[in-house]
Amino acid sequence: MQPMQPSRIAACLLAVGFAMLATPALAKDPPSCAAISFRTLPAGGPDGEQDAGLYKSRFGKIEVKADVKGGQATTYYMVLNGRKVDGPATPPKMSDACLKSKHVKLPFARQAAGTCTGSRFRVVVDRSRGKPVAAFFGLQGEDWAYCSATTL
Repeated sequence: MQPMQPSRIAACLLAVGFAMLATPALAKDPPSCAAISFRTLPAGGPDGEQDAGLYKSRFGKIEVKADVKGGQATTYYMVLNGRKVDGPATPPKMSDACLKSKHVKLPFARQAAGTCTGSRFRVVVDRSRGKPVAAFFGLQGEDWAYCSATTL
């Protein structure tokens, strides 16, 4: 039996290395707690429904949209996988540890039903208990105020 050439050894190691890198990425589960932040729309835009932000991954698609009147955004809302999220007034149960890790001060304030304003926006996705929950918050001063949420 002849010894293997160094170039063949390198090629084999490279192939094994790529196979090892690709395998974990395919089996990776979504994070148990995540937050995606969005900016506000600049003033002076056209009236009507405007796109404020988009986040897309293999786990889903999150859009933030705004209703604009007189060039100013009057309210923002979350669209999850093509479906507008309106409520509820009281969010589904979420992990306090997840919310705190994403800088949501507890207990959090609630914005009036059907409205969501702020200087920035954040969607917190909590998969740490039972059904996953996505909650939408608007930054009011230094604290995140709840706007809407839904189970995924």
